[in-house]
Amino acid sequence: MTASDTPVVTRFAPSPTGYLHIGGARTALFNWLYARGRGGKFLLRIEDTDRERSTPDATAAILRGMAWLGLDHDGEAVSQWDRRDRHAEVAKHMLAESNAYKCFSTPEEITAFREAARAEGKSTLFRSPWRDVDPSEHPNAPFVVRLKAPRAGATVIEDEVQGTVTWQNDQLDDMILLRSDGSPVYMLAVVVDDYDMGVTHVIRGDDHLANAARQSLIYRAMGWPLPTYAHIPLIHGPDGKKLSKRHGALGVEEYQAMGYPAAGMRNYLARLGWSHGDAEFFTDAQAMEWFGTDGIGKSPARFDFKKLENLSGQHIAVADDAALQQEIAAFLDVSGQKSLTKTQMDGLGRAMYCLKERARTFPELIEKAHFVLGSRPFAPDEKAAKQLDDVSRGILSELTPHLQNASWSRDTLEEAVGAVAEAHGTKLGKLAGPLRAALAGRSVTPSVFDMMLVIGREETLARLTDAST
Repeated sequence: MTASDTPVVTRFAPSPTGYLHIGGARTALFNWLYARGRGGKFLLRIEDTDRERSTPDATAAILRGMAWLGLDHDGEAVSQWDRRDRHAEVAKHMLAESNAYKCFSTPEEITAFREAARAEGKSTLFRSPWRDVDPSEHPNAPFVVRLKAPRAGATVIEDEVQGTVTWQNDQLDDMILLRSDGSPVYMLAVVVDDYDMGVTHVIRGDDHLANAARQSLIYRAMGWPLPTYAHIPLIHGPDGKKLSKRHGALGVEEYQAMGYPAAGMRNYLARLGWSHGDAEFFTDAQAMEWFGTDGIGKSPARFDFKKLENLSGQHIAVADDAALQQEIAAFLDVSGQKSLTKTQMDGLGRAMYCLKERARTFPELIEKAHFVLGSRPFAPDEKAAKQLDDVSRGILSELTPHLQNASWSRDTLEEAVGAVAEAHGTKLGKLAGPLRAALAGRSVTPSVFDMMLVIGREETLARLTDAST
């Protein structure tokens, strides 16, 4: 089987020390799109070797964030900590093959070396005096296992985003593989896990680029083929600085709680650092078909809430009504709001056709749905109340009998309202404000005729009567 025939396997490997960061979510999305678009596998590995900071709650938050985004992974999630014996086994194999060595230098000796080097203006890169000592001369003392990195030449990574990246080997240290207590370090664990899981493509943030050089030395020492690397630029805020809490929400679940649809979030994150021609709005199927590392830019992407809102609105507009109702129910739950009753949900379903078009988020859609989610009597808000003066009330009172026997169709309703408006020497649009106030208690609503059609004759007449008395 040639390399090109090898099935694609990507992975997302978050550390469970907090929520699923927006940058991590984009990394997961890129890996998911790359694998799904090529009929490959997308794996999930929880890198929980930092036992002090890793928590089950953080793992649960990561899984919830991925589930909301719809980023399904193949097989069970792998715990890196559970594989620590395998990681240590590989280090011991490297030791046996003389690709690693035991280092007995104490932390105090290493610190003293670095302080002296700094004082003399020399490199503080630690060179262990134990690298070439014969094992027969080893003391009976604690030791770490270090990689025997090449001292001459260069380490080169061919990166699909960054291009050819070169490190001089005299700038790379003999990194620790096993600590003095025998536990493996993160850098070793990542390589062993990626190899054992069959990962063919490592797509991750460019803050890991330097790690790729050091990790490649482990691959080469073991005689393992390197994966294809693609290190993507980080996400910055609108001001061009690294995305942080001051720019707004960072956790994926915060965006769900703010009412962005998952499809809109996927679309926006895909466009954050990657492009396909001039395409802005696209479906998951299109993203899977188009996505490739050749479309990833080298410059950091800038997070833009307005673009996110715009794409979210477009996805709401084309979404399946039933799926939208389910997502709204989930939004209400995660944002700590009261869930809708069956009657309200049914009403929302009937009204969805006239709610979806201009709502950019679920809170906007729910606000526009007030006419079908609320109940009589509809107390008008401050803006709507200004529309209900004595003249307007009188016209609404006059309109009521015209609607009692009208056939309940859009054309007939428009005709009835238009006739009353004409009789008062005004335009149909002038009656829209008072009608919105009467039917919804709001000044921003769907079309008054859509509202009438959704709530029906009896409810329409009752609300007009309430408002005109």
